[in-house]
Amino acid sequence: MKSLSLYLIALLTLLSAPITAQSKKGWTYLFDGKSTEALRGYKMTTFPSSAWRVEDGALMAIPNVPNIDLVTKQPYKNFELTFDWKVSKAGNSGIFYYVVEDAVSESGNGNSPNWLDNFEMQLLDDIDFNDKAPIRSAGSLYDLIIPTNKQLKPVGQYNQARLLVNNNHVEHWLNGRKVVSYDINSDDLNRRIAQSKYKENPKFGQSTNGLIMIQHHGQQVWFKNIRVRSL
Repeated sequence: MKSLSLYLIALLTLLSAPITAQSKKGWTYLFDGKSTEALRGYKMTTFPSSAWRVEDGALMAIPNVPNIDLVTKQPYKNFELTFDWKVSKAGNSGIFYYVVEDAVSESGNGNSPNWLDNFEMQLLDDIDFNDKAPIRSAGSLYDLIIPTNKQLKPVGQYNQARLLVNNNHVEHWLNGRKVVSYDINSDDLNRRIAQSKYKENPKFGQSTNGLIMIQHHGQQVWFKNIRVRSL
């Protein structure tokens, strides 16, 4: 009888305990410092350990090897993605979304196979990377919108990032500051695309659902605490 009473007390305590922010908001870890189970290589069924490895609780792109981008195992339509990132000196990477695995991978050329098809949140060493155009700087909508109100941490320190995609409205956040905001299919964005190098690609920005992709650009880049939730 005593054991039953103790069980009932424990059960009531559990049921009355506050729901944690993570479980309440439906967050899922894509990378928690250990497991890479939620990720695979572009056009692969497995995780590309030849191009990425877990090091000191961080997911790191291995330099001087054939480039292999990472993609989520499931598509995301409306979502919020948060993560910590840092790059090596002159390092380059990016986050893409609505990726469809149609493009042929061209490992070794320093570019994602989808870089001309999908919107990209740029991750970069703004100081030492050879391309210093603000419209392609860290936090930008790559080659389309210059980030504003940005405070980027020095190379070697982690930045906190947030990518929000919800009903065609998109926001880029860096270190607690919104640096880019746009609406897919808006007159403003369509005008920017028509004036960019993407104008020759009818596939650019046309997918409306797909995978989240992390770019392997050939340099070292580290990620921690990669979380996503569907909206």
